Amino acid sequence: MLLSDAWKGFEADKRIEGFSNKTLKAYQIQSTLLIVYFNDIDITILSTEQLKEYLACSGRHLKPSSLSHRIRFMKSLFRWCHEEGHLPKNPAAKIKEPKAGKRIPKYLTEREIEHLREACHTPMEKALFEFMFSTGCRISEIANLEINHINWSNRSAIVRGKGDKEREVYFNVRCDIWLKRYLETRKDSDSAIFVTVRSPHRMSTAQMRYIIKRISSRANINKEIHPHQLRHSYATHLLNNGAPIEVIQSLMGHEKSETTRIYAQLSGRLRQEFYQKYF
Repeated sequence: MLLSDAWKGFEADKRIEGFSNKTLKAYQIQSTLLIVYFNDIDITILSTEQLKEYLACSGRHLKPSSLSHRIRFMKSLFRWCHEEGHLPKNPAAKIKEPKAGKRIPKYLTEREIEHLREACHTPMEKALFEFMFSTGCRISEIANLEINHINWSNRSAIVRGKGDKEREVYFNVRCDIWLKRYLETRKDSDSAIFVTVRSPHRMSTAQMRYIIKRISSRANINKEIHPHQLRHSYATHLLNNGAPIEVIQSLMGHEKSETTRIYAQLSGRLRQEFYQKYF
């Protein structure tokens, strides 16, 4: 079986399993690089040593996280080939990912959040900013959100996150007010919660990023602001106010608790309080 045929079978199976288009697109990029490097050879010819040489050559200038992504794809592809009976053994099974230090997510202080708030000029900007911060949603989750997914009675929304999993998120009174004011200004019939100003249609993630960048440039905060920082800030705010890790994990839609626990390193104030209480 050629590498290109292996990819087609693998991709079809993962699509059936419910992998997102974004994940499959990332996998396709990795498969193309692999096929180009090995000239689409028969998969039974490939050895562990050849795969390691490919990683050493192609991953020379990659960050550890990007190299790890490449290795995970290879391991998954060749594991599928082995399980489907196309390979007697998985040549990528013993290839290890590089060790990478855990980065502490960047978050915004309460003062910076207030500066950003003041820099929002229109009801749309205010609604988008408040929704991002008060729900902690991923930007893709907000871009895909429908108006009819909002439950105004308890200020909640059903969003679809990673792995096509649904979860309920909540927003505060401030967000509720600006969201309603923004929706009242709209004259279109689009079902999306946020739409473009000109020729109203569903706002893309790129357009949302641009709006947050525009707001941050007005706020004169001496750091680069991006939407995911609002998500990090949401988690830190919850932690500083005593929310258990398990609750934060559920609200943010993290599959693994380890992903959430990194936020415990952020909370200097909380750690200091524990130190003073127990030491």
